[in-house]
Amino acid sequence: MRILRTAKIIQRILATVPIVLGVVILVFVFMRFIPGDPVDLMMGQSGNVSRQEIADLRAQFNLDAPVYVQLYDYLGKAVQGNLGESYMEKRPVIDLIGQALPATLELSLMAILFALIVAIPIGVYSAVKQNSILDRASMGISFLGVSMPGFWLGILLMLIFSVKLGIAPTQGRIAYGTGLVKVTGFYVFDSILTGNWAALRSSLAHLILPAITLGSPTAAVVARVVRSSMLEVMRQDYIVLARAKGLREFRVVVRHALRNALIPTVTVLGTEVGALLGGNMIVETVFGWPGLGRLAVTAIFNRDYPLVQGVVMFYALVFVMANLGVDILYTYLNPKISL
Repeated sequence: MRILRTAKIIQRILATVPIVLGVVILVFVFMRFIPGDPVDLMMGQSGNVSRQEIADLRAQFNLDAPVYVQLYDYLGKAVQGNLGESYMEKRPVIDLIGQALPATLELSLMAILFALIVAIPIGVYSAVKQNSILDRASMGISFLGVSMPGFWLGILLMLIFSVKLGIAPTQGRIAYGTGLVKVTGFYVFDSILTGNWAALRSSLAHLILPAITLGSPTAAVVARVVRSSMLEVMRQDYIVLARAKGLREFRVVVRHALRNALIPTVTVLGTEVGALLGGNMIVETVFGWPGLGRLAVTAIFNRDYPLVQGVVMFYALVFVMANLGVDILYTYLNPKISL
């Protein structure tokens, strides 16, 4: 059974290769049809640059070749782990992604933690107290959370907690002069590892507002899914039997109902994890967070083809691996489900 499970997991991983390849090809082609030229942006619009200099620079970046030749060359290098060099930063794309990745992961993990802490208790309580005032209020607030754009919520939180109350910073990851020694790139963990409690307070303060902004839509979605799943599970015969045996209501809800209700919740959470990592561009831009989202936005405006392609490839891998992780987790939550 274990060998069969491993074989199916390997099969699913191999099936993700064409998906990622298709995403990379689409991004590669579309980027070249977007108005604007990276060489023009680098050389400027002044008349002091000769046509020969522009032609030489285009040849250096292989932009003078046909698109299919550029694609073939890019895929050949990508297979070897070479995603090219950024036009603007003059550094390997992998290095730039690796530098920005810890910030994005730290923000996304904090947003997921916030979403789960808020959503699961609300969803369970709303199901247990169906049609109560608190149930209607929480579901109304969750609907509002799904509807609010990230940039609007972020600006609203900054106006309240930063401008009016002055209790939270608005930009960056940590205050200047904290003297944090970088070990993993995760400022919260690095602060704990090095015993720098001032840096820990500063990094957490900088995380709060962007994490709430990024995690609020996820919390709203997960709360509604948990509630609907719990309502369905609570009507099952084994829940009635558990109550008839005299089990405490808390144990019936948490031990028997919640575990089975988490299966559809895991599906939503898996897609939301990919959305948090891939949809953080607006939040990172609003809060000046130096992560992958902000890096991608800057690269798009600069027509930095290799950097955009590298970031999008990473996002595609995250979505695919999140879905694969959900499928694997299914088999542990419910052994009747196979890969």
